[in-house]
This record gives sequence, structure tokens and C-alpha cells, in this order.
Amino acid sequence: MDARRTVKVSKYLAKHLRHQPERIGIALDANGWVAVGELLRAAAANGFLLSRDELDHVVAANDKQRFVIDGARIRANQGHTVEVDLELPAAEPPAYLYHGTVARSLDAIRAEGLRPMARHHVHLSPDRGTAARVGARRGRPVVLGVDAAAMHRTGHVFRVSANGVWLTDAVPPPFLRLPG
Repeated sequence: MDARRTVKVSKYLAKHLRHQPERIGIALDANGWVAVGELLRAAAANGFLLSRDELDHVVAANDKQRFVIDGARIRANQGHTVEVDLELPAAEPPAYLYHGTVARSLDAIRAEGLRPMARHHVHLSPDRGTAARVGARRGRPVVLGVDAAAMHRTGHVFRVSANGVWLTDAVPPPFLRLPG
């Protein structure tokens, strides 16, 4: 499978397993799962032919491990805009986490902190490099530090997804370390 096809399939999966399952006629269960066979049939019925081998390849090869297959079902690991409960337990975060963004967002972030926007949680990275790659999707990246230990001490809840992305409801401005 070539790289372009891999990216195309990954984007298709993200759209329908995170944001618009109804668009192809699938229904995610309460925890975000859908039967692999149902997904493949729905994709084909909507003009997107996808084999099980291609699906398995994209899930295994995705650098961010966005998806997981468990037996005969599949789901996205995080990033949903549709209501799902990923059943992630609360976890104690490392002292610092990081968030990648772009300079044009800094004024709003300074004023309001980090908000989930259309998603259910703010996504945080365990290291600067990952945060920089996330921010680079929208332009020249700016990496923000998050004092996760202080947030946790004051009662903020953190969860970590299967692919290592840390999730929290919001990051208030006092817990952010922004560039000068």
C-alpha cells in the first residue's frame, strides 16, 4: 500500500470514526466501537472500497496510533466530536505536558487557556517533539508547556489514551507556560 493511499484511508477513518459516522450509515456504540465488517460494508456502499488488509495496515502503520482494532471491532483512540465514552480511567500525569499550536492562536490562549473546541478534551503530548509535530499541521509550530502536576494537585482530572495522548477538560491560563 503506497503512502498516499495510507493517508487517504487514515483520513477517511478519522472522519467517520471520530466525527461523522452517520454520513456513511454506521453507528458507534457508547464506547466508540463499530464492527469492522459493518465499517467495510458501509465504506463500500458509499463508494470507498477498502479491504480488510488495507484497514489492518493503516491501523498498524499509523504513526500516531489513532485507531485500534479489538477482535472484530474498531474505534478511534481519541479526538471524537461525537459523544462517546472511551472508558479511560483517571491517571496521574507527568509533571509537565505539552501542547502544539500556532502563533495566531496565542492571544486567545493567553486570555482563555486551552479549551477543547469541538472535541471533548484538550489533547496534550508527553514531549515537546510530539507537540511540535501536532502544531506543525496548522503552520509554524509553537509549543506550550502545561504544569500538569499543579493542575492535578488542584483537582483537574487527566486521562491517557491508548496511544499516549493525555486528555483533560481544559487548561486554565495560570497553568500554561507560553513563549515570551
